[in-house]
Amino acid sequence: MDGNQILTAGLFLAVVALTVAITFWASRQTRGAADYYAGGRGFSGFQNGLAIGGDYMSAASFLGISGAIALYGYDGFLYSIGFLVAWLVALLLVAEVLRNSGRYTMADQLAYRMRQRPVRTAAAISTVAVSIFYLLAQMVGAGALVALLLDVESGTVKNVTIFAVGALMIFYVTVGGMKGTTWVQIIKAVMLMAGSALIVVLVLAKFDFNLSELLGAASSNSGAGQAFLEPGLRYGADLTSKLDFISLAIALVFGTAGLPHILIRFYTVPTSRDARKSVLWAIGLIGTFYLFTLVLGFGAAALINPGDLDAAGNLAAPKLAEVVGGGVDSTGGAILLALIAAVAFATILAVVAGLTLTSSMSVAHDVWNPVVKKGQATEAEEMKVSRIAAGVIGLVAILLAIPAQSLNIAFLVALAFAVAASANLPAILFNMFWRGFNTRGAVWSIYGGLVSAVGLVIFSPVFSGSETALFPDADFAWFPLQNPGIVSIPIGFLLGFIGSITSKEPDAAERYTELEVRALTGAGAEGAVQH
Repeated sequence: MDGNQILTAGLFLAVVALTVAITFWASRQTRGAADYYAGGRGFSGFQNGLAIGGDYMSAASFLGISGAIALYGYDGFLYSIGFLVAWLVALLLVAEVLRNSGRYTMADQLAYRMRQRPVRTAAAISTVAVSIFYLLAQMVGAGALVALLLDVESGTVKNVTIFAVGALMIFYVTVGGMKGTTWVQIIKAVMLMAGSALIVVLVLAKFDFNLSELLGAASSNSGAGQAFLEPGLRYGADLTSKLDFISLAIALVFGTAGLPHILIRFYTVPTSRDARKSVLWAIGLIGTFYLFTLVLGFGAAALINPGDLDAAGNLAAPKLAEVVGGGVDSTGGAILLALIAAVAFATILAVVAGLTLTSSMSVAHDVWNPVVKKGQATEAEEMKVSRIAAGVIGLVAILLAIPAQSLNIAFLVALAFAVAASANLPAILFNMFWRGFNTRGAVWSIYGGLVSAVGLVIFSPVFSGSETALFPDADFAWFPLQNPGIVSIPIGFLLGFIGSITSKEPDAAERYTELEVRALTGAGAEGAVQH
């Protein structure tokens, strides 16, 4: 191992040591379910806004989007726009009312006026499915990152890295709970913004802070010319690619408001006002970051030979850091590469911790206690089951991430958004704004959206029929689009409507008024939602 690799390893270990120390500290502050699940509801709007940003600005944002821009120019930046605009939906429709009407998980809000067992089971299954899709992206990014830093192409190194990240995320959740996870996310958000800002300044300095010169150099170096700066390089070549773009845009815009690991963050603040502040701080932070990805992506296109970029584009940002630091084999390049890689690794650790906590919470709080134990489990038993579930979910994510390493991680996250928008968002919106919504509608909406989204992905070019597919040697694809949102999201809403109007469930309608008061005022938000 040379000096540069020793430096990189040292920074990596420093990041891991910091997060482990935070987790141990948080474990001493966790005394009950409210601490473990919601951080004691003691975080301010600003702190929670940082944590939401830390949770949302994943490896897909830092590595995947900058890579997509480096490869496809204007069409790659569409990911950034979609991720940012999505926050308007979360702010206007979901944040405050969800904070007021729930307790720990998305299912709390749904089950308030419906039959517990079917609704909670469906919500838990959907939560785990979305979380695993998202986890795959983070782990694939971790494997690619470490392989770059160690300058190896070995699949074994990538696989060992994926396993190590999985073990760390299980540790964060089982030991630190929501408090530990939140502080890891806050620190990661600060590191990511600082590291990204540094690279952005160095890139712009190379072009005398002239954005036009940067874009011109990017279009020239990309080999695509002016087309690199115009729509159509990735989407728009034919009708199928145009529909794929529309499907992607719909999934990104509506998916955020249905992401379970984002939704539970609204339960960690003491008031609905703090929930609104959280989203406003998050929008400011995330908006700034996605402007940074514009410079990172086009900077990579301008300063890196296209042949040196990996096919999926996941390593564009770290390679750009090396170039602006002084170039390959230079001390400055090695330091900056190690710094950005450590930031990216911290990003991955923070996001996987949040995802694993969310899905394991849902298994324990929404399935084990109300369904298996019929509401008789103690808080201690529920938390124990949550920790066991974290281990199982982590293992599943590790096993699925290993064959998924050929896929762009921003694209993988877009699939998670499609599932969230198809399965979760229809049920949440119907439940909050439609008196006639009931148990059958909720179950049909969640399962229908989930099955249609995942099913269409399985029979799409993502799984087979293309060189970059999960199974490149097979071909069972009949659905032409890579993102299913344009079909699966309407299916989720339609099935929720049909299920509700074909079922007569007076109790659900009667309790709607109670839920409405609770959502608007926050009355009873601290109490249990089971009935």
